[in-house]
Amino acid sequence: MLGLPERIQMIKNAYIGLAVTAHNAEETCEAVFSNVTFTGTLGPEWTNQDIGIISNDAEPMYVAVANTSGDPAVVYHDDPNAAQIDAWTEWVIGLQEFADQGVDLTDIDRIAIGFGTKDDTTTVGGSGIMYFDDIRLYRPR
Repeated sequence: MLGLPERIQMIKNAYIGLAVTAHNAEETCEAVFSNVTFTGTLGPEWTNQDIGIISNDAEPMYVAVANTSGDPAVVYHDDPNAAQIDAWTEWVIGLQEFADQGVDLTDIDRIAIGFGTKDDTTTVGGSGIMYFDDIRLYRPR
């Protein structure tokens, strides 16, 4: 219970939202909000986004590298439903996996990260959101 209502004057666009957390990735949490009101000019209708709940369509994920002179080498993620992984996950691919497919690792000029099947561009894929960071290359030890 939050207590007495508060009135806050806004002079610019404001984004308003309500959130809940279980503080435990293994548990589901639910909250019920009631008697929430807003006055003034309101924007689009309410939307929601599940956080930590699998909401992407199931799709395999791949990385492809290539030289201008050859076909790309493609490595698929071990999890065929990689698009539904809902936590930051490191995926390390050994460069030898690309070299074994005939790509000259000293002359890479294209890299692609994709979902679905690399060679099937006619089938419409799913939908969802993915975030990528720290894409890097390490020299073999």
